[in-house]
Amino acid sequence: MLKGKKIVLGITGGIAAYKAAELTRALIKEGAQVRVIMTKNATEFISPLTLQTLSNNIVYTEMYLPSEQYDMAHIALAEFADAFVIAPATGNIIGKIASGIADDLLSTTIMAAVKPTLICPAMNDKMLANPIVQENINKLKNYKYIIMESGVGELACKTKGAGRLPEIPEIVEEIERLLTPQNLAGEKILITAGPTEEPLDPVRFITNLSSGKMGYALAKVARRHGAQVTLITGPTNLSLPSVENIIKVRTAQEMHKAVIDNYKKSTVIIKAAAVADYRPKIFVKEKIKKDNKPRAIELERNPDIIAEIGQNKKNIVLVGFAMETKNLLANAREKLKKKNMDLIVANSLREEGAGFQTDTNKITIIDREGDVQSLPVMTKIEAAEKILEKVEELLKKKGGSKK
Repeated sequence: MLKGKKIVLGITGGIAAYKAAELTRALIKEGAQVRVIMTKNATEFISPLTLQTLSNNIVYTEMYLPSEQYDMAHIALAEFADAFVIAPATGNIIGKIASGIADDLLSTTIMAAVKPTLICPAMNDKMLANPIVQENINKLKNYKYIIMESGVGELACKTKGAGRLPEIPEIVEEIERLLTPQNLAGEKILITAGPTEEPLDPVRFITNLSSGKMGYALAKVARRHGAQVTLITGPTNLSLPSVENIIKVRTAQEMHKAVIDNYKKSTVIIKAAAVADYRPKIFVKEKIKKDNKPRAIELERNPDIIAEIGQNKKNIVLVGFAMETKNLLANAREKLKKKNMDLIVANSLREEGAGFQTDTNKITIIDREGDVQSLPVMTKIEAAEKILEKVEELLKKKGGSKK
């Protein structure tokens, strides 16, 4: 959550400087306060007025200015910031910081700052691969600067390779992580998300309305808090989150295998996927042709993944979900007990703002001691925060938290 956070954005002289306008806009939309420092070369690529308009703040471009305009700007900005972001970061600024050179406002401010700093390299692929640039990047990593991997694709010089500025949503997400307490550091969290598809013939399948948004929100928030995340996802239209391990599956049987193969490495398992309870007993290899005959589909049960994990979980914290249309609390409590979960997240399709394919949810969290926490409608990211707060409490009780 970036609301109220203070970000100093450094922009250096590369063609990707124009994307800093989009980044500024995205940060402001998230509720952050943004102040911009531009190097002299950056102003050749994008106007300071553009960034001033978007940030609603004066843009800093010069080291030495009248005191009535700036009162020791490098010190004031260093004290102002909750975090620094340099995007794009050229080989020049990376080399300056790595060598302790402070000869302009941006490099001087970075030297004066003891704040989390994210550096987003963007340059020609051969420049990025230069061993001196790579040595400087590794030096900055050793000094605890956070360096994003450059994107791969077509570059401004018409070549293809590494060196693109990371996508704006990826940068924003990394800033979120930079400013989030790392209270789940050391935990290994396995999360399932999305629907499954149970094929009937080559063109038809049985599925449900799950979008995967809740599971993906949990994966994002868990990573923000420092956890190592494995996401096992059914088919969705969502952009994949930046987590350590992503396993794509289609069917319930594939999801079952992926979970069984990975769950013993985990300290927490969150089963947010809407796994189909049944699949067609017979898969027809050719497309079923339309005719006037009555049709019936015989179904058979899919594996009950969470019940199987519940029998063998030992010290793992196990979290499940219950989507209901009636008797929400009674059904959720029964499922919690029957499948040996530590926590269940219940929501109802009858509640406005909850359910499938929405950006919001209205959840009730129930633990094994019978504690019930009913929450108002909130975004799925906010709901994920609440769920993981409860997970952290359970880890501490079990003695499994690394904090």
